[in-house]
Amino acid sequence: MRLVNHERNAINLRTTPVHLGLGSRAKPVEGFTWDPEVLQAYSAAVAADGAEGRMVAIFDGDGPGDHWERHPAGDELVVCLTGSVTVTRDMDGVPERVVLGPGEATVNPAGAWHAVDMAGPASILTITAGLGTDHRPRTDVRPTEHVGTLGPQAS
Repeated sequence: MRLVNHERNAINLRTTPVHLGLGSRAKPVEGFTWDPEVLQAYSAAVAADGAEGRMVAIFDGDGPGDHWERHPAGDELVVCLTGSVTVTRDMDGVPERVVLGPGEATVNPAGAWHAVDMAGPASILTITAGLGTDHRPRTDVRPTEHVGTLGPQAS
């Protein structure tokens, strides 16, 4: 995994997310995967950006999401590119659902547990404040406790 300076070629956001950092810098993240070791390397590489760092990525899917997540350092923008998606947020124990079609977006507030379900094949673009991101399996109706951190860490 490495951050690329001054990329001039097309970037496939499905395989190469882009990190938005301090100084209005945009750096493709070559070799990125959701593997814990790569996540740690990414976290270390962008640590100086703190809570202002953002990851931009596109995700394709079909069906219910398999995990809850939350981003304590900042809001997350979720944009539906194709298909239909439902974003479910746990707002103080009350489920809040937002259905999105192509071109529509929603904002997950900082710290709110949320999950994304795709109705048939769909694609979303996310702009995420990754610092301190938490994930938990979607085995319960709603997330109730902290499970583990899989994102850039606070220093």
